[in-house]
Amino acid sequence: MLAHNLASRYETSMATKTKSRGVKRQPPKAPQRAKVKAVKALKVAKPAKAAKAAKPAKPAKPAKVGRAAKVAKPMFEKVAFTMFSVTDPMRARAFYEGVLGLTRGLASPSGTWTEYDLPGGGCLALFCHPDPAFARGPGGASVALEVADLDALNARLQAAGVVYQGGMIHGPRCRMSNILDSEGNALILHQLAGK
Repeated sequence: MLAHNLASRYETSMATKTKSRGVKRQPPKAPQRAKVKAVKALKVAKPAKAAKAAKPAKPAKPAKVGRAAKVAKPMFEKVAFTMFSVTDPMRARAFYEGVLGLTRGLASPSGTWTEYDLPGGGCLALFCHPDPAFARGPGGASVALEVADLDALNARLQAAGVVYQGGMIHGPRCRMSNILDSEGNALILHQLAGK
């Protein structure tokens, strides 16, 4: 439309100039060509027909997985330690060190906090809250300890009078025994199949 208006103005201005000079001239060919090109351009840019239905939107592509995707650093890296509440720290230490044979690591002199770092990784902590009003009772969780020889350990613990909860559990890839520590916390003795 704009091109058509421009071409019409040009023709009108040329006609006016020609009449004012008294000479009858033809407009130059170049502007005529511009008018034709402008009209052809208008014909090419036709609006879409209203009868056609709009195409449905394509579903969103799933997020990239792998190297191409930017992955946020995880907030959690590993289990720092597993903690059991105890009411008698000396009795608990006697169980974990004397009966289970764990080596004590970091410990407070009062027995409020005792750690046992396991050789393959992980830390078991015993906590005796200094204020009994806020202390949690034992038995709120269980820890699975990986062992090298479950049969030998079970024989030794049974001879020491350790309390078992049920018999041996046979899983598809492991065997387990459930015991209680001196404070009533549940421990799972776990051995992978093939060991």
